[in-house]
Amino acid sequence: MDTTGKRGKPSRKVRLDDIAARCGVSLSTASRALAGEKGVRPEIRARVIEMAKALNYSVPSSVAGKKVILAASSVAMIDYVRNQFTAQVLEGLHQRAETLGVEIVTQPVSGDAQGIGALQRALDDESVAGFLFLTLDDEEVLALTRDFGKPVVLVNGDDPLMRLSSVTPCNRSAARMGTEYLQRLGHERILFLMRRGRRTIERRFEGWQDAMLAHDAKDFRDLIVEVQDWLPELAADAIGARIAERGLDFSAVLTAGESLAAGAMLGLQKAGYRVPQDVSVMGMDDLPQAAFYDPPLSSVHIPMRDIGATALDLLLGEVNSHAAPARRIELACHIVERQSTAAA
Repeated sequence: MDTTGKRGKPSRKVRLDDIAARCGVSLSTASRALAGEKGVRPEIRARVIEMAKALNYSVPSSVAGKKVILAASSVAMIDYVRNQFTAQVLEGLHQRAETLGVEIVTQPVSGDAQGIGALQRALDDESVAGFLFLTLDDEEVLALTRDFGKPVVLVNGDDPLMRLSSVTPCNRSAARMGTEYLQRLGHERILFLMRRGRRTIERRFEGWQDAMLAHDAKDFRDLIVEVQDWLPELAADAIGARIAERGLDFSAVLTAGESLAAGAMLGLQKAGYRVPQDVSVMGMDDLPQAAFYDPPLSSVHIPMRDIGATALDLLLGEVNSHAAPARRIELACHIVERQSTAAA
């Protein structure tokens, strides 16, 4: 990589992802190797350190002892109270921050003048290295952060105009993966249970739709069931109402979140059906409690802790590199088979 332009002047600073790409490892692995964190094989650590030296890279000294503002949306705060997705993301984030010696300062944020003003005041604080926005879709806030002058990374969210860098799970391909898993079990009528609103959830809806279209499913548009909140009892009521109106016209359910899967199983059982003998149920997230449902829930595993850790790595890689284009990192997911799914 040529990091010098004409007349010997640097064309841009070497970034952490440059090191990762040269070594053929992930951004997260490169960060752990340079930080001396456990879990990296010695030969990989040596290769990363050698490459960093060759490219004159080091974690910017300005980052040591600095703060990162974690701006958490109201959606993130509600999720934190209700279930463990946000808690898992934050655990991964704080573990990485502790390893790198970075302080995380959490600040609730909204699109009103007071919330935005608090963020703008942090711009004048020299101890603030950058911002992480957790589960935020507010277009007004996203537009303003474009001119912050300090790096901003979206955590578990994305910017459709690619103004800001972001880290999310591969929501679309994850939902397609879950749907195709059910199709391989012989299921054709696969209900998709969701709450609309966030772009990340819309990507999951698109993934289910991709798989249904690829499988030449007939009349699957009537298999979308929406709820107004992520509460399990609302999912149970929605499933009960669907069966009361149409009968059991599906053999499997894929839900856009784990809490809805718990509710779907409850609704089916209340209607007199067995899981998975009569209907298979599959969730998305694979939260710790999934293994303790009755029956234990098959799910698409989302690498929640890695979302937080990778977001911080990406942010710190952008410190002092504001001219770099925004990047969207999507983390791979995988199927976890348990007892809530079976052959059609």
